[in-house]
Amino acid sequence: MPNRPWIMRQTWHDLLFAHWPARSSQLRSQVPAAFDLDLFDGDAWIGIVPFQMTNVAPRGVPSLPWLSRFPELNVRTYVRVGNRPGVYFFSLDAGNPLAVRVARAVFNLPYHTASMTVIPVGDGIAFQSARLADRTTRLTATYQPSGPAFAPVQGSLEYFLTERYCLYNVDRRGVPYRLDIHHPPWPLQPATATIDRNTMAGANHLQLSDTAPLLHFARRQDMVGWGPAALA
Repeated sequence: MPNRPWIMRQTWHDLLFAHWPARSSQLRSQVPAAFDLDLFDGDAWIGIVPFQMTNVAPRGVPSLPWLSRFPELNVRTYVRVGNRPGVYFFSLDAGNPLAVRVARAVFNLPYHTASMTVIPVGDGIAFQSARLADRTTRLTATYQPSGPAFAPVQGSLEYFLTERYCLYNVDRRGVPYRLDIHHPPWPLQPATATIDRNTMAGANHLQLSDTAPLLHFARRQDMVGWGPAALA
């Protein structure tokens, strides 16, 4: 962790990690050159991750129900700079317009406002998202855990895909930066999902493989984050 105070906190609920292997040649042109693609046994990976956030607030500021709780959906891959693996986001959709504006202004992250619903269904979630600027950019899925929770083992594919403690992006001047986060190890569960509609990859000029996605569920994760640190 950075040896300076963290500045923000979030709690993530009812996450689905849906992952597809991808050719690195497909992703290379979509990721800034400052970041190396991170591969597992020669494969890059595309992740689509719906969830709900609560407790979203700066350090020392109380959570506000109308601001600190909203659903989110991200499309991501995995990169590294030197020996620091991290996440690169192709897009992030959120159900809170103010949060979208703040994240775009402060972090230059590719956030989009979306109409979203998150409905508990038995032990799982019915999740729907449609981007307001283009309602053909959608995810409609129902998902649920299908086994007991486990901590991913270092060196495993599950660890590679989930145990990442920073994101990488570029600021408005094109300068690459790293944003560090910290949280306990993921309490992952195997999952099943029915994905009725998914155009999120195509909206990012990506194509998902025809293979069935690798699915994991996580009920809750608490995290803190630091401010961006320039890499150049």
